[in-house]
Amino acid sequence: MKARDWLAAARSVAALTGAGISAESGIPTFRGAGGLWRQYRAEDLATPEAFARDPKLVWEWYDWRRVLIARAGPNAGHRALAEMERRVPEFTLITQNVDGLHDRAGSRRVLKVHGDL
Repeated sequence: MKARDWLAAARSVAALTGAGISAESGIPTFRGAGGLWRQYRAEDLATPEAFARDPKLVWEWYDWRRVLIARAGPNAGHRALAEMERRVPEFTLITQNVDGLHDRAGSRRVLKVHGDL
């Protein structure tokens, strides 16, 4: 039996995504080649302590990310998962991403582990 057959027969499916699915849309990953945490330390940008130390830097970094994400669009992977949600009666998408691209692709049942930017 092929994966396509399993999915077609499934009543319940859960999918887990991370930064890799949005890389094709131009959103940099955090730990991969050219990843954000290879250039910056998370502790310097993504913690309450970083904000307390240098709020201007943290705001600028988050603004850069918001602009980058606003220019990006969902890719074929995002759209395929939204289509799977329409076809599978009990489908849940769990994502670590904060970019909102799953929502923009049409997914409605999304559990966001890290929230939303």
